[in-house]
Amino acid sequence: MTQRHLLLEQTVLDFVPKTRRNGLLALGQVKKFPFFCFYLLIVTSVLHPLAANAVDITEQLHRPLNSSFGRQSRDEADALLRVGEQQYASGYPDKAIDSGLQALDIYHWLSDYKAQGLTYDLLARAYIQLGRDKEGENALRRRLAIARDTQDFQAQIFALNNLATLLLQAGETVAAGNTVQEAITIAHNVKNIAGEGLSLSNFGLVTARLGDYNKAIKLYEKALTFRRQTRDTQGEINTLNNLGDAYLAAGNYPDTIGTYGAAMGMAKILGDRTNQLRSIDGLVTAHSAVGRYERAFELLQQRLIISQELQNQQEELNSFASYAQLYEQLGNYPTARNFYERAIILSQTLEDSKQEILLRDRLTQMLKNPK
Repeated sequence: MTQRHLLLEQTVLDFVPKTRRNGLLALGQVKKFPFFCFYLLIVTSVLHPLAANAVDITEQLHRPLNSSFGRQSRDEADALLRVGEQQYASGYPDKAIDSGLQALDIYHWLSDYKAQGLTYDLLARAYIQLGRDKEGENALRRRLAIARDTQDFQAQIFALNNLATLLLQAGETVAAGNTVQEAITIAHNVKNIAGEGLSLSNFGLVTARLGDYNKAIKLYEKALTFRRQTRDTQGEINTLNNLGDAYLAAGNYPDTIGTYGAAMGMAKILGDRTNQLRSIDGLVTAHSAVGRYERAFELLQQRLIISQELQNQQEELNSFASYAQLYEQLGNYPTARNFYERAIILSQTLEDSKQEILLRDRLTQMLKNPK
């Protein structure tokens, strides 16, 4: 199952757009560079929806309390929440939801709003990882309501960013923009530097989605100043990759290469392979666009090595597909065909029929209509 993550900066969704379209790099298609598919949620830590007929949180929250429940203690609720966090971290979001809902019942009975807020954080992450986005949004809105009631401005900032990210992923761009602008205002008013950096970066994503890349670039550059003040290296890497996306879409290749290069170097030091691969993808596209094919091939070799070291077949497939596209672009059709076929074999291994169809179609088109 492909995981989606909420970034854990006070449980924050720092949206990371995919740099691929159906697993293939957009080589030679820079003007249509794919800003937003989905990857993550959020530290990086973007799921196959699972069938679930879950009862609404409100119904579960307000179901009648029996006598045995009334005797449960705060210690029991705290233990349930800890277990839920452990279950989520261990890759069992469904079990984390069960534990979280039990804890939520007790915290409601105790009128402990702060603990309810923390529990909604857990539930939101778990629901979203399972692809149950509506329930995740419900949990996020309840988390936000509690933060407003208790005047917890930091929690409001992060909840708003989480909600904006989820709305952006659902294609509700205007709503996402309004939500993240509210977060920017609060962060600025209370001088929350970390929150302002995150919010500006996410607003850059909204602006880029609307096609205003120059404005997005300014927002990312401003966000970087705040993220560097707080020494938020992980956040800085993410914003640098976003900035690289915007430069690439705007056709500014020198700044594209410099920005992605900086992100790649920092990600390598942190051991953040996800962002490292993302930077490499952007660099391959940029170097190819200006005819620096030798450098593009060097980067693809790095990409393939990282994928194999991670034993990540999906990323290995993506590497083969990128090789195939680049060789196709250069007119080396026999080698391109070889890499397409290797990618197709991996798609079959992964039982990814959609990807297999896409790759076969691309190969067929290449063989019928060589450029």
